[in-house]
Amino acid sequence: MKSIEEVFEGFKDKTVLVVGDVMIDYYMHGQVSRISPEAPVPVLKLDKQEKRLGGAANVAMNIRALGATPILCSVVGDDTDGAAFEQLLEYEKMPNKGIIRSQNRVTTTKLRVMSGLQHLVRVDNEDVHPLVDLDQKSLLHHIKNLLEECDLVIFEDYDKGTINPEVIEETIKLAREKNIPIAVDPKRRNFTKYQGVSIFKVNIADMKDGLGIEFDALEESQLEDAAKQLRSNVEAENYLITLSKRGIFFNSKTDSGKLASHPRQIVEVLGAGDTVISIAGLCLTLGLPLEFTSELANLGGGIVCEMPGAVPIDKEILFKEAKENPILKKYL
Repeated sequence: MKSIEEVFEGFKDKTVLVVGDVMIDYYMHGQVSRISPEAPVPVLKLDKQEKRLGGAANVAMNIRALGATPILCSVVGDDTDGAAFEQLLEYEKMPNKGIIRSQNRVTTTKLRVMSGLQHLVRVDNEDVHPLVDLDQKSLLHHIKNLLEECDLVIFEDYDKGTINPEVIEETIKLAREKNIPIAVDPKRRNFTKYQGVSIFKVNIADMKDGLGIEFDALEESQLEDAAKQLRSNVEAENYLITLSKRGIFFNSKTDSGKLASHPRQIVEVLGAGDTVISIAGLCLTLGLPLEFTSELANLGGGIVCEMPGAVPIDKEILFKEAKENPILKKYL
């Protein structure tokens, strides 16, 4: 690649299979002006309601926002919310050929009641048990067929049961047979099951939880030690550890370093990890250096934190910031 323009243009040719837990993010927006006479709780005067694609579906939204083609592969319930999820996909002009409707589970939903930018309450409706055999076989059948048209696999794991060790092992095997790179955003349940992947992206809190380790400071030497523990438990070519407001740490056998975050007006961190894994995965398909990949993902993760809720990256804002970034410039 010779320019940022060529990087972003390169994204357009890629098709990405996103495997993981999808959900609907419901929002109820309003204003609170009094306390209920029935109980000591605020009364919300409802102004607006909305539904958004969430979980792994937000990764797909990020992939599409970056110019590539996403294909979601997941299991939702054969219920009203499952129908609503497919309607949202249709509205967003994304294919539903990888979505399985199951009578054995409910569609995951998260309802957030908001007064301005203040969260009043969140209500979750979900099944977190592993897939039954029939649904697992159907999911793997879809994955095998859809891989034929894909340049990248992203596992987006929210510990809701869609992904299990068998799905992970078989998908990695199929992808590696076709030389398709694999990017992973894990959670605790399957943390050490992702062996032999291309990029393992984890936030610092999930890494502590997944490995059962604890450390307070985020000095580079401590991160190097933590990366060694991560490497001894999870075999991957590259590792990205996101550090919230402190930036991102990248590590491979030949390259390692910490990149600072950029000044932001943070509204909410929800969905930042979805953006990071999407950018990192697409950079992987173009063979870009790990430091370049990490910094572009670092920029994108920060940008979406300036917006309320989980939203996909604004490609134009990312492009503008990337063109002025000194770390990215040195590689082009």
